[in-house]
Amino acid sequence: MSDAYLPLLIQLILAAGLAILIVGISHLLGERRKKQTAITDTAYECGVKNDGLLHSRFSVKFYVTVMLFILFDIEVVFMIPWAFIYRDFLANNLSILGPILFFFGVLVLGLFYEVRKGALDWEK
Repeated sequence: MSDAYLPLLIQLILAAGLAILIVGISHLLGERRKKQTAITDTAYECGVKNDGLLHSRFSVKFYVTVMLFILFDIEVVFMIPWAFIYRDFLANNLSILGPILFFFGVLVLGLFYEVRKGALDWEK
């Protein structure tokens, strides 16, 4: 085996060993339930009976907003490495402005599409 992969192997062995150790200690020292009741099976286990539904329903608007946030958040995450390496590319006379402008264009077109379809309109 190459010496270059030795640190990776050591890290993988330590991570697996630590995971096994934590699960083993939790299994040995963890509290066991003797009897489960309807009260202790609820999401908020304080011993007080739940008055409403266990899981309240969310509106579809909530999920659409969350998906749009995740989409644009991931696109911003893709721009962070570009910002870090832009100066290095300029030093080597390589232009990466075209691809990032295309990326921004697709991002803006997607935003206009969302606004036009009413995905951001809460009054619908």
